[in-house]
Amino acid sequence: MNSHSDTHRLGEFLKARRAALTPRECGLPTTDSRRVAGLRREEVALLAAISVDYYTRLEQGRVRASAAVLDTLTRALRLDEDQQSYLYEVAGRTDDLPRRTRRSVQQVRPAMRRLLAQLTETPALVLGRRLDILAWNRSAVALYTDFAAIPAARRNYLRLVFTHPAIRGLHREWEHDARDAVAAVRMEAGADPDDPELARLVGDLTLQDADFSTWWAEHRVNSATYGTKHYRHPLVGDLTLDCDTWSGSDDSGQRLMVLTAETGSASHDALRILSSWTADQAGAEPTKPRTP
Repeated sequence: MNSHSDTHRLGEFLKARRAALTPRECGLPTTDSRRVAGLRREEVALLAAISVDYYTRLEQGRVRASAAVLDTLTRALRLDEDQQSYLYEVAGRTDDLPRRTRRSVQQVRPAMRRLLAQLTETPALVLGRRLDILAWNRSAVALYTDFAAIPAARRNYLRLVFTHPAIRGLHREWEHDARDAVAAVRMEAGADPDDPELARLVGDLTLQDADFSTWWAEHRVNSATYGTKHYRHPLVGDLTLDCDTWSGSDDSGQRLMVLTAETGSASHDALRILSSWTADQAGAEPTKPRTP
């Protein structure tokens, strides 16, 4: 049940938190002469998108905060999880406290790994949160790169599309494919905006690539599960592949991405050549290609 609202403690907590923050921390303009050490009431109201009068009455204990206001104050005052819990408790809104998201370690299910291994002539990847590459088969190594040689922390599809020369150069329509990848991760960000790994990924790519920075700021989203990829492989030349993505039946957010070509097409023959090029296990050093 909701705890009883303690308007006095709520007001004291709000005042203490705004006193502990600086305008610079919150992205606000600063001036040389300030009568208060931290944020003014007007600045907190601005950050929380509420009126100054309403915020003043909150601090004075003359109004009860709604759950929506507590949510925006949590972000405006940069509260951590413990501080957020305390805020909702003294406001008498514990039933409205957002459920904390536990980000479990991403592990590929054994059945998914078996499926990858059985797709002998079809490049396939298991993608996790943020398009992290969790597993791959031999054909994916032959098409893209040796994923095992890439540090796990950097083994992310979006990152590689922008920063890995071989993968970037593989895409004949790089801008189209890169923007689709940005839109897919942008959509995921809407569901989990506080993911620290996502923040790190976006921060790194923003600094490294001006195109990424521009496209991320556009807020374009995309949940498409199929499409066509046009590649130019250094060994087998041009390929046109259908790209289909299936989500797992659990809530892990993992997806199986499979690339196929029409039977009898030049691209299908090229995939057969690439599959013969791989070694006996994914990630191993490939052998010299042979014609099927």
